This record gives sequence, structure tokens and C-alpha cells, in this order.
Amino acid sequence: MSRNEFICDCSIIHQEVVEKTIKNMPESDIFNKLAEFFKIIGDTTRTKILFALDQNEMCVCDIANVLGMSKSSISHQLGTLRRSGIVKCRKSGKEVFYMLDDEHIKKVFEIGIEHIEHRK
Repeated sequence: MSRNEFICDCSIIHQEVVEKTIKNMPESDIFNKLAEFFKIIGDTTRTKILFALDQNEMCVCDIANVLGMSKSSISHQLGTLRRSGIVKCRKSGKEVFYMLDDEHIKKVFEIGIEHIEHRK
């Protein structure tokens, strides 16, 4: 396959498609936030934390044990995820339990895994 095989060699503008796309284009702020969202979840450690939290809500000690990492490094990553609205927590006595923020996060994560697994 030549590299140029996938380059459009026409000069036709499909005006209806262009106009529809421009009309539906979100504001730049949405794209900035979306890029930041993917950057945050694009870290391997944070992805593993999300996987663990997709299974169950967990405390820092449990996550650290699952990932074989220190509590402080897990706490640091959870802070990033919490500030970004990807995870939330609830306190029960002296324990703090973390969970995915909402069903949207759960779906995005699970669809991502499904996509990767189907490409094997």
C-alpha cells in the first residue's frame, strides 16, 4: 500500500456536510475540556485505578494492595481524578471510599476496554 493511497485527490467541497459539521461543532472550551479528560485518564496508573473502581468502591488501602503501590502514590492519583470529576468519595467513620463519579465515566471506561479487547 502506498502512503498516498489515503490522500484525497479531489477539490470538491461537500457543502452540506461541511455546513452541518460546522453547525454542530461545540465551542472550543468543550474540546479543551475533552482533551484534558482524556489526558487525565491517559495515565496507566490512573487507568488501573479506574478499573479497580469500576469493579467496586474501594478505600486507598485496598487500591494500593490491588496495584501493589504505596498508599501515598494512590492518594496522589485519586486526588487528580477527584479534582477532575472522574471519581468521587464518601466517608464512613475513619475510612474514605472512592468510586467512579457517575455512569458516564463508567460507560466511557468500559467502552474503551471493550474497544481494545475487540481489536486483539
